Amino acid sequence: MATRTVQLRAADARDIDAVGRIMAAAFDPKFGEAWTRSQTLGVLAMPGIRLTLALVDDTPAGFALVRAVLDEAELLLIAVDPSRRRAGIGGALLRAIDADCSARGVRKLHLEVRAGNPAIRLYTAHGLAQVGERRGYYRGNAGHSFDAHTYAKQLT
Repeated sequence: MATRTVQLRAADARDIDAVGRIMAAAFDPKFGEAWTRSQTLGVLAMPGIRLTLALVDDTPAGFALVRAVLDEAELLLIAVDPSRRRAGIGGALLRAIDADCSARGVRKLHLEVRAGNPAIRLYTAHGLAQVGERRGYYRGNAGHSFDAHTYAKQLT
């Protein structure tokens, strides 16, 4: 699906409802990956946090939440509304993260993802490489455990 124009803007707690809607649609409940409203608001209040909202036709279509500390950053959450996937939104968010992090002096970007998550293709295409694994790290809603893979990328 081709999108018109993806617009990115800085977001904050006022955008929590849009972020929550995207997260609820994007994350399969069986994996227990979506954050609660209070978890998301709590993280937004922390230092070094940046929330970016992606809009298509003025409608929220995706977001990314990043925390930077000194010269390293972690992509805490990224999601695209399932009806807007494969339209360049995830890539636009990742490029914006790289640019923002580089402008803030960040030299390395990290992320953690459930093994088997289809988003891994996007991450590797964007230059992130697997650097570690945590066996049984995630717990799904039905009590199943899932491995976590850690990825990293040097920024210029």
